[in-house]
Amino acid sequence: MLYFIKKYPFSITLVLTVLYLSFAKPPQVEIMYFPYMDKVVHFCMYAGISGVLWLEFFLNYRKCEILPVRHALIGAVLCPIIFGGLIEIGQHYLTSYRGGEWLDLLANTTGVIAGSLVSWIFVRKLFRRKERAGGKRHR
Repeated sequence: MLYFIKKYPFSITLVLTVLYLSFAKPPQVEIMYFPYMDKVVHFCMYAGISGVLWLEFFLNYRKCEILPVRHALIGAVLCPIIFGGLIEIGQHYLTSYRGGEWLDLLANTTGVIAGSLVSWIFVRKLFRRKERAGGKRHR
């Protein structure tokens, strides 16, 4: 467990923050509200979790020739989707002030997929460019 805390500190902090926010009782505050605003929030939270997981994965494995992509797919895609599902089940059965919704799980899953795609396309290319530029300077 200490290995993961050292390798993925921002991801673990973000997961704990989402866990707290998912079960904390929200204050009654008047805010500008638009339809399905909570779904947008779910999308952003889980896109952020997945994106940070991918970012830390690429940081941790930037010197490796072959990336363990299967491990990253499990950790940055499958685990956040399962985590979101468990949060929704927990909200439904463990709280009286929050209800687990299927649309929330759909927003979570869509956020994870979007965060993963953006990270895979842009962050991976960023690390490849830095690696190539760094390799050219050292030759």
